[in-house]
Amino acid sequence: ANTYYLANQLAVIHKKPTPITIVKVDYPARSAAKITEAYFKQASTTDYNGVYQGRYIDFDAKETKNKTSFPLKNFHEHQIAHLAHVLAQNGIGFVIIKFTTRDETFVYPAKHLIKQWQLRQGKQSIPYLEIARDSFRVPNSLNPSLDYLKAVDQYFQQLD
Repeated sequence: ANTYYLANQLAVIHKKPTPITIVKVDYPARSAAKITEAYFKQASTTDYNGVYQGRYIDFDAKETKNKTSFPLKNFHEHQIAHLAHVLAQNGIGFVIIKFTTRDETFVYPAKHLIKQWQLRQGKQSIPYLEIARDSFRVPNSLNPSLDYLKAVDQYFQQLD
């Protein structure tokens, strides 16, 4: 989707590289180097960021096979803190959540995720019905295959 958006001058969204330190490389052939051991340099924040309609957006993409809820264990504290910092700077933060068995995808605003994280009080997941209520549905599409900007447009309308 991001390649499509860039090619059609709709948005500039990039996947952030995951910072790793390479420890060991095998060279079975001159042109076939293979990393066999590496570790993460630091905890990463979210996977994607960029600009859409003059607004900074920052988001992660997650999926679950669960039909009734989305596990909070799929998030890490540093990701929640990062999204809170984005919102504090008037950026747009969200998570794209796909329920694979339902074939439904949502743009779930960071403000709701942060609230769920803070109020979890032993809860292990966010109920599907709450996500569906508080999100913007990503419509099925052929090109791009995940046209999430349509849901982001609805989110922007709510913000204005």
